Amino acid sequence: MAIQPIRLFGDPVLRKPAVPVTDFDRELRTLVSDLTDTMLDAPGAGLAAPQIGVGVRVFTWHVDGELGHLVNPTLELSAEEQEGIEGCLSLPELTFECRRALSVVAHGFDMYGEPVTINGSELLARAIQHETDHLDGVLFIDRLDAAARKAAMKEIRESEWFGIEKPTVKVSPHPTGPFGI
Repeated sequence: MAIQPIRLFGDPVLRKPAVPVTDFDRELRTLVSDLTDTMLDAPGAGLAAPQIGVGVRVFTWHVDGELGHLVNPTLELSAEEQEGIEGCLSLPELTFECRRALSVVAHGFDMYGEPVTINGSELLARAIQHETDHLDGVLFIDRLDAAARKAAMKEIRESEWFGIEKPTVKVSPHPTGPFGI
């Protein structure tokens, strides 16, 4: 449908826990479409609704040629862990080693309200955990050890994008749906 601007580190929406979706309507399907288009354009392995300024529990992913989305996810994480490079579209050009569960079973819904279970390992498990973190107001740099987090913050402060003026958000004088889009 439409490519949306991706919110960058420092935007308060990225730190606010998202609310559960209650209406599986056309507006939700438009949101999933916008998330998918924006993620593919970026390109990225995943994108959560707060990253485009919408505070609801929805994310998309594109891993190993598989494209998907999940609404209101809950996760079961394996005890076995993996270490791997991780980045984020809200933290451009920043990558660090990050520890995650090796596999995940994600339960939730599709955009039509049908129950969905996703079994993922390695990169898909990493993407699902990363995007679910976004829905909880958590960024991957929060999961780094103290030394790596300090290095990440230094890179962020020195980046070209950090501190740039945030886009003006205009509020419609007309009634909007539950997502404000």
